[in-house]
Amino acid sequence: MDRALIALLDEVLLQVQDRFPRKALFWGDGAGGISSYVAGWIAGKGIDVILLDGANHFNPYMVSSFARNALIPPERLLKRIHIARAFTCYQMATLMGERLIYLLEREGAAAQLQKPWVIILGPITTFLDEDVPEREVRPLFERSIKKVEEMAMEGIPFFLFQPSVSHENDSPFTKGRLGRLIEPRKKYLTRRLFQFSDLIWRISLDDEGPRLILEKGQTFNKSLNHSVISHSMT
Repeated sequence: MDRALIALLDEVLLQVQDRFPRKALFWGDGAGGISSYVAGWIAGKGIDVILLDGANHFNPYMVSSFARNALIPPERLLKRIHIARAFTCYQMATLMGERLIYLLEREGAAAQLQKPWVIILGPITTFLDEDVPEREVRPLFERSIKKVEEMAMEGIPFFLFQPSVSHENDSPFTKGRLGRLIEPRKKYLTRRLFQFSDLIWRISLDDEGPRLILEKGQTFNKSLNHSVISHSMT
C-alpha cells in the first residue's frame, strides 16, 4: 500500500480511536486492502478482531506487511484476526446477526478485559446479487443493520469498509435491463449504509494522490487539514 496513504490512514485511525465512534465507514477506492491494514492496526494494539468478509477482499499479506513495519511477528497479529466469509446476502445476514453474536461472546470471554472490535468488509456487496428478489433484499438488509446497531449500542466498535461496487466495464451495473434493475437497489443500500454510519470517510486514489475525505461526522485534530480534505455531509 502507498506510504502516503498509510500516513493518512494512521492519522485518521488515531482520530477514530480518540473519538471512538460506534460505526465508522470507509468507502471507495482500495477499501478492501485498507480494511486488511486496519485489521493489523487493531490487532497490533492487542485487540482481537472479528472480520466479516462479504467482498472476498481480505488480504493477509497486508497484515503481515503492517506487522513487519511495526516490528511485530506477523503470526501474532494474524492469530488475533478471526475471519468469517459470506458469498450470498443470506450468508451475510446470518454473519451480521446470529453468527456475530456467537463470535463476540466466544472471543469476548477469551479476551476477558478487552471486547473484540468488528470489521465488516463489503456490507452491501452480496445484497446486489441480481438473483435475489427485491422484495427480499431490503427487509434482509434492514434486519442485518438493526442487529449491528444493537451490538454497537452495547459498546462494540464497528469499522465498515465498502469497496466500489461498479466500474465502467461492469455491464451488470451500468448497461441494459439488468443495470436498470440493480442501480436503484445500489442507491438504496448505499443511502441506508450512510445513514446508519456515525462517521464516514471516502477513499480517493486518483492522480492527485491518496486522500481520505470526511463526509459525515467531525474531526477534532485541526492538523489533519493539511493532508485530509474534510467537510460535513449535508
